[in-house]
Amino acid sequence: MKWKVILITGSSRGIWKATAKLANEQGAKVILHWRTLTEELKNLSEELNTDYIICDVTDKEEVTKQVNKVIDKYWKIDSLVNSAWIAAWKPFLECEKEDFYKEFDVNTIWTINFCQAVIPNMQENKKWSIVNIASIRWISNMASTRIPYCMSKASVINLSASLSKEFAPHIRVNSVSPWFTVTDMAFEAWTEKTWEKSKQNLLERPAEASEIAECILFLASDKASYITGQDMVIDWGYWLAWK
Repeated sequence: MKWKVILITGSSRGIWKATAKLANEQGAKVILHWRTLTEELKNLSEELNTDYIICDVTDKEEVTKQVNKVIDKYWKIDSLVNSAWIAAWKPFLECEKEDFYKEFDVNTIWTINFCQAVIPNMQENKKWSIVNIASIRWISNMASTRIPYCMSKASVINLSASLSKEFAPHIRVNSVSPWFTVTDMAFEAWTEKTWEKSKQNLLERPAEASEIAECILFLASDKASYITGQDMVIDWGYWLAWK
């Protein structure tokens, strides 16, 4: 990743913060993003000595404006990691169309917005890459009762595959589907039942954020130069454990 410019959306917490730190360690110029200016974002920016952009991922005009600021300064964006997301829950029969719209707006439309903003610059260059973050919940036998979330993440998988075909051979597009991962949010929100479920895999433990980050950056880097249109499922053998 040395000398690469990598934009990581939603990068002030969790897996994406770990990804930003690892990319920085590997010599990349990391551009951070969050929807508002927070102390976490400012602190991470200072720690990594790097820039950040602020925008609502669902606002296409603002996304394009902020991406263009990055391109004006660095001339290029080598890699894009799309990772902002939400996962609300309601029983299916209580879901209104707005509940579906909100999940798709953040989990799918934001991916489209950033891809449309970044790809024109990538087309002017060669060997660039996009990594979109999905979830194991897009897989039918791993789906949960968070139906709008599962549907929106399935659309991210299809979007990634379709983009890989349209913009081949010079722009690689892949996706990553993580398993339960230990982050600040896990300690804030996971119940005892969730912690137990996170250990129901062949390795008998949840993932560490740094382990997911390694996979993301592998796909974003030239080390994965012959990989495109793929989804990397990181489930610690969960599916196999129940077969």
